[in-house]
Amino acid sequence: MSDLKNPGEGIDFGLFLDCVHCGLCTSACPTYTELGDENDGPRGRVYLMRQVAEGRLGLDARIRKHLDLCLDCRACETACPSGVHYGRLIEPFRLAVEEAEHQRSVVKRYDWFRQLVLFRLFPYANRIRLAMTPVRWLQRLGIYGWMERLGLFKLVPGRLGHMVTLVGPLVDQGPKLPKFLPAKGRRRARVAFFVGCVAEAMFRHTHWATLRVLQENGCDVLIPEGQGCCGAIHFHAGSSDGARKLADANVAAFDLAEIDAVIVNHGGCGAMLKEYGLHWHDDLQPARRRFAEKVKDINEFLDQLGLVPPSGRIEATATYHDACHLGHAQKVREAPRRLLAQIPGLALRELPETEICCGSAGTYNLNQPAMAQRLMRRKLENILKTGAQIVLASNAGCLLQIGREVRQRRAPLVVLHPMDLLDMSYRDAKPAIASTPARR
Repeated sequence: MSDLKNPGEGIDFGLFLDCVHCGLCTSACPTYTELGDENDGPRGRVYLMRQVAEGRLGLDARIRKHLDLCLDCRACETACPSGVHYGRLIEPFRLAVEEAEHQRSVVKRYDWFRQLVLFRLFPYANRIRLAMTPVRWLQRLGIYGWMERLGLFKLVPGRLGHMVTLVGPLVDQGPKLPKFLPAKGRRRARVAFFVGCVAEAMFRHTHWATLRVLQENGCDVLIPEGQGCCGAIHFHAGSSDGARKLADANVAAFDLAEIDAVIVNHGGCGAMLKEYGLHWHDDLQPARRRFAEKVKDINEFLDQLGLVPPSGRIEATATYHDACHLGHAQKVREAPRRLLAQIPGLALRELPETEICCGSAGTYNLNQPAMAQRLMRRKLENILKTGAQIVLASNAGCLLQIGREVRQRRAPLVVLHPMDLLDMSYRDAKPAIASTPARR
């Protein structure tokens, strides 16, 4: 790293000074909780980054390992009494390191997974659907579940093996989303819906549920053409320019003057969209900032609008997992619980350690599978302690991560987005819950 520029150069040094090293963040950090190593906690990582920024330490492989192990879940921001913006430290720091490393090694090393899967597959819903075709056929033929139970997917090497096991079960995804859906009854708001990439490819049924819930709550819904991936995949994989191009395409696709809000139903996308105005300092930054100010998570928006209470009873016990980039990055924690509490018959039980990441964290579960699996086991044990029949989460990555563990452990749990359950209550439909609640 001696021939590369200091990755801390572009970071406001005052952000480092905000940390008073009190250590209250450590108990909230998933990796510190698991490993007990100060260097694998927020305080230790801030100290390491500051030392590198000041030129006191070189960025060697040992320090890289501690920084790479961070999930960027931002639980430390929730716990911090000093208001340290940890995400504004770790994200640009790692971004600078990744960009420099790949520029230096462009001739020596070609990271096919980064270039082909992260940059050319994941951000495009149609490509994801095409890539999933073999898996979907295995599921239709009943072979996929058999292979999963026998552990045959472990024979698929590396990140591809971890990726193929994340594919959820077959669900009727519904037709292509329309350009416009009218409000039911008196119109209370006019909104635009953000579709995304992985969410559109794997959770279109949840998109439809979200749209129906918005209609029930008196919202005209526009689904603008020209939008796409939020850019988080590129940004966190070290491609700032790629993320900026995607962000600018999204900003151009939405006519902010004709809408009250840009609605997003997955926490990771929402966090990225809300921070468009922070990442790039150029002539388009004001437009990105205006866009970001219009972005609302679906739970947040409905809670502020005032939910039209659903009437369909759902006699079940549920627990809610706080997706990190919804609860910690966006600070949306109570809104989903208030919405779910209005479903007749639903008993909502609090999840122990709900603030601890499930291990998904974007592509973390592909790049750091060992730690991701430790955190997922911990998460499922806490879910089972609640005796819930349904586990709810407002993020695609969490739903895929928890869903895989539930399938592999054969736990009697249904994994749903809160909008899925609200939509069922509005339509007087019932989730396919097990006859007995999940227990340890």
